[in-house]
Amino acid sequence: MKKLGLLVFLCLAVRVLAAQVRVHTDMRTPTWNLIGLRYDAEIAPGKWGSVFPPALKALNNKVIELPGYIIPTKVGSKFSEFMFSIVPIASCPYCGSGDIPAMIQVKMLTAIAITEKPIKLKGIFIINDSGDDRSEFFLLNAKQL
Repeated sequence: MKKLGLLVFLCLAVRVLAAQVRVHTDMRTPTWNLIGLRYDAEIAPGKWGSVFPPALKALNNKVIELPGYIIPTKVGSKFSEFMFSIVPIASCPYCGSGDIPAMIQVKMLTAIAITEKPIKLKGIFIINDSGDDRSEFFLLNAKQL
């Protein structure tokens, strides 16, 4: 009976381990950590907006390098504009629980092929603090390293 119980336990353990979600490569860097400092606050009665702490604002208009994952915004195999995230599209940053990580709108100098693997980009980091409906962060004139 003990052998049967052990066999059932091992079978269940194997099934649980096989069902584990694939974990993505951690892309956190000091720069991603600074980008993550942005938060929402009530900037006037009934009006909410983004707050960019001084350490984050210091990156504005600076050339930075960031590792991350391509999040396409259109159908295709090569892109010159896309969103860039610290988590892959397979992790679905709009699903599940927890905060949605910061994403950056990228405008490349030349189009690059889509990949599910992490890549590294270099470009001019722009903070959009205008309050309009565009992205809050841009990486302009970007190139893949």
